[in-house]
Amino acid sequence: MRLTKNLFLLLTGYLLYPFFLMAQTQADTTSQHWTLEACIDYALEHQPAVRQARLDEAIGEREIRANLSEWLPQISAQYNASHNFKLQTAAFGDQLITIGRKNNSNILLQADQVIYSRDVLLASKAAHLTRTQLDQRTEEYKINTVVDVTKAFYDILFTSEQLRILDENIVRQEKQYQDAYSQYQSGLVDKTDYQRARITLANTRSDRNRTQESISAKYTALKTLIGYPVENELSLTFDYEAMAVDILLDTTQVMNPVERIEFQQLQTQKQLLKLNTSYYRWGFLPTVSAFANYNWIYLNDEISQLYDEAYPTSVAGLQVALPIFQGTRRIQDLQIAQLQEERLAVEEENTKSVISTEYETALANYKSDLQEWQTLRENAQLAEEVYNTIKLQYDEGIKAYIDLVIAETELRTTQLNYYNALYNVLASKLDYQRALGNIDFN
Repeated sequence: MRLTKNLFLLLTGYLLYPFFLMAQTQADTTSQHWTLEACIDYALEHQPAVRQARLDEAIGEREIRANLSEWLPQISAQYNASHNFKLQTAAFGDQLITIGRKNNSNILLQADQVIYSRDVLLASKAAHLTRTQLDQRTEEYKINTVVDVTKAFYDILFTSEQLRILDENIVRQEKQYQDAYSQYQSGLVDKTDYQRARITLANTRSDRNRTQESISAKYTALKTLIGYPVENELSLTFDYEAMAVDILLDTTQVMNPVERIEFQQLQTQKQLLKLNTSYYRWGFLPTVSAFANYNWIYLNDEISQLYDEAYPTSVAGLQVALPIFQGTRRIQDLQIAQLQEERLAVEEENTKSVISTEYETALANYKSDLQEWQTLRENAQLAEEVYNTIKLQYDEGIKAYIDLVIAETELRTTQLNYYNALYNVLASKLDYQRALGNIDFN
């Protein structure tokens, strides 16, 4: 009995273990700190635009198969039954003879096979291009998703860093306010010092509240971008040193429009338009198909005896249909298709110019943002040294309080500007990589 109970517990634990493991995995997923790579991976699986693009691929594949199914034999069955209230009268010489039966019925089994048709030929030749077009559209959505999620991620991180700087300023200014007030109480300084300290502290707290509110909105925006439930918590993790190292890239790379997904889409569209032009040329060729059928015919004046005997017929043949004149419709359609090819050629040249302009703009922005970041990094270090020096001089009574306020303001400004510059250079790096067609989402 005890052995049976132990076996039951062991079996129950074995069956329930996957559920406990799944629950633990889900708990770990919701409680983990999200890196940029984790956010991008999640977005590529759950972002609504990407998911819709995958569904479009599935729909397109079904449409391709539906069009290609026209090459297969088309088999149909047809049933007819009729009752003649008045039979037909036919004249044979001087005699009028009533022909037919009051009740008629037939069962027809028909098979048709397309041998040549421009519609199914177009579907066959365009199948791989349609798949390529759908894949490229999904790739475009993925590229945009990677760029948008990365920028939103950086925006949150740098706003969080701004919040940290403001918190440090508040702690420092609260101490300065208390020191200035104590000195005023002791009669060492007039009240303007602690009043200035109070104003500065209030302004910094106001900036801190505004920054805190903006972070909540930016988290919601990031959750929406990656397709994450808005009501769930999302905690980000980052490494500023790694990002600072990742800032640098090779600016000597040669831009090739073929690497851009927009240009690749135009190339695919160009091939489809060529097929479309060929399609209208094929309109001058006949449509050829084969058919075969077997028809069971039933005739009788009595309904109850209608299906007692059948009079079958069967036929097989070849059909060739050639439209001779359609009011110049085929010629007009062909010329329209040729003009569409010319229009796409103009768009292709314009796209090359746009891509080249985007590349030059992105490269210039990256270089200027990189230089500004390097300058502001040095400024932030100098501002911190200046503040520490003036703080010591103020404590010793050498510098006035206004000098300390100015130094602290400069320190905070340079620190905030530094992180803004870091965000700008990372964002411009993304734009430069997209201009080169080097966004990696695999």
